[in-house]
Amino acid sequence: MIETATDYNAMTDDAFRTMVRDFVEAHYPPALRFQIGQLPHSVTRGWYGKLAERGWVAPAWPREYGGMGLSPIKRIIMARVFDEHGCSRYADNGVMMTGPLLIKFGTPAQQAYFLPKILSGEHVWCQGYSEPNSGSDLASLRTEAVWNGDGWTISGQKIWTSRANQAQWCHMLARTDKTAAKPQDGISYFLVPLDAPGVTIRPIKILSMQDDFCEVFFDQVKVPADALVGEAHRGWSITKALMGGERLFLGASAQSFNALALLRQIARAVGSWGEPVFMERYARLAADLADHNSLYEAGLEKVRAGGELGPEGAMLKVHQTEMYKRIAATAVEIAGPYGGLSGASDAVNEIQVAATFLASMAGTIYGGSSEVQRNILAKQVLHLP
Repeated sequence: MIETATDYNAMTDDAFRTMVRDFVEAHYPPALRFQIGQLPHSVTRGWYGKLAERGWVAPAWPREYGGMGLSPIKRIIMARVFDEHGCSRYADNGVMMTGPLLIKFGTPAQQAYFLPKILSGEHVWCQGYSEPNSGSDLASLRTEAVWNGDGWTISGQKIWTSRANQAQWCHMLARTDKTAAKPQDGISYFLVPLDAPGVTIRPIKILSMQDDFCEVFFDQVKVPADALVGEAHRGWSITKALMGGERLFLGASAQSFNALALLRQIARAVGSWGEPVFMERYARLAADLADHNSLYEAGLEKVRAGGELGPEGAMLKVHQTEMYKRIAATAVEIAGPYGGLSGASDAVNEIQVAATFLASMAGTIYGGSSEVQRNILAKQVLHLP
């Protein structure tokens, strides 16, 4: 593994922000800015390659594994610059999930084989967690892996698997002990090649007419013993460790700030800007966003001081994603007939109004639905049963 030479954490925040901004302005394709939803890997591969050449594909990975080794604050600065410039999310599941999984729980052989291929973009990964009847209640999953003497035989189904139709590998959970006292204790973590015999992938076309969500079927899929990550039956604790800290990023204000800017453009295009009724609604949204940003900045200060977010992370995630949805719904309403178009129109400055709204609906589901986050707050803050 080649260690990244530059210690970016030694730079001032302003100097680091300027460096990232200059790089994005020089290398991110203007035609791909502020696109709605996830673009295919075939489209973002060039941007991925630019980041790989610079050594910037994996901001959170330790430098000794080829990452940037950024502190949480520096990672947030980098993410903000990307958001401000409309950089589309590339195929980052390998970077965000598989890499940290293997760095913390993988064997040296697993790390040596998989990590370089993630950094180069040779391997695209997807995540096999949710099942038809096991989404928010993930511990009830029924996909099983049975020891066959030489390795494991996996059977079951996953759903809502992002980019499975673009990926070569899937990191996934499967039940390995049906007799465990608690369902969480009988789950293990596996790495599965998607070209293995018995794997079937069916894309799901969603409301935005994209098909990067998929069903994945595993019919007696055989994988070797070293497909297991960590210890057998310990996959739940691995999953919990991987998900920690995610909600600070899901609660970032940039998404709603960008949506509010689009709302201003649409209002000016259709003549609503300046009308008292609309301006009151806009002021309420802007004030709510300012309040949220204050809460988010408080969370950043806590992290900057070396602390960790507790239930505040759930609060940030709920408030930001639901506010984004309210802003997008307002845009659809004031756009009138243009708010229902699947594509862009010059009547609303070529903004894809309906696509923005559909994308906002997903935010209240991924990363833990709003209902799940409210349960966390009810238990950890209000101490309700």
